[in-house]
Amino acid sequence: MIKQFVPSEVCLKCQGCCRFKELSSVWSPCLLDEEIISLIDKEGIPAASLSIDRRLNLIPAENKEGFLCPFLKKGENKCQIYHMRPFECQLYPFLLSMRDKKILLTVDLNCPYVKDKIKSPEFNEYVDYLARYLNSPKQLCTLKENPQVIQAYEDVLGVMELESNDAS
Repeated sequence: MIKQFVPSEVCLKCQGCCRFKELSSVWSPCLLDEEIISLIDKEGIPAASLSIDRRLNLIPAENKEGFLCPFLKKGENKCQIYHMRPFECQLYPFLLSMRDKKILLTVDLNCPYVKDKIKSPEFNEYVDYLARYLNSPKQLCTLKENPQVIQAYEDVLGVMELESNDAS
């Protein structure tokens, strides 16, 4: 599990994550191959809950405005699979983005907590932590085996380039 940047009490008050404007949103998390197997085997979710491009199939919001992660408990604003949530969900509001054939760690500036902390020592310490974690041989191998988690996100701030471009 990745250590979280946004404290849970702050995160649970926000209505930003796990909600998408479009059914095929780039922001919808892609899953690692081992996460797919785990969700099907341990959580018993049907394979039909996953798209061909290894994303969770989003469901229409009750108000018909946008789409939701199928694991979001709307009333509580909590994840039903938090204990085994996907890598991209653990990483958020940080994201892995592809730009000019380089893999960048980026951050979503739509996260209110990030906006508030972006120039803080806490933010810099967390980026250093992620740099060590993501540049470890194990994680670089995982990224190489799961290129689907590296997206071309728009409107994100580049934070750092990963050490190896072999994951592309």
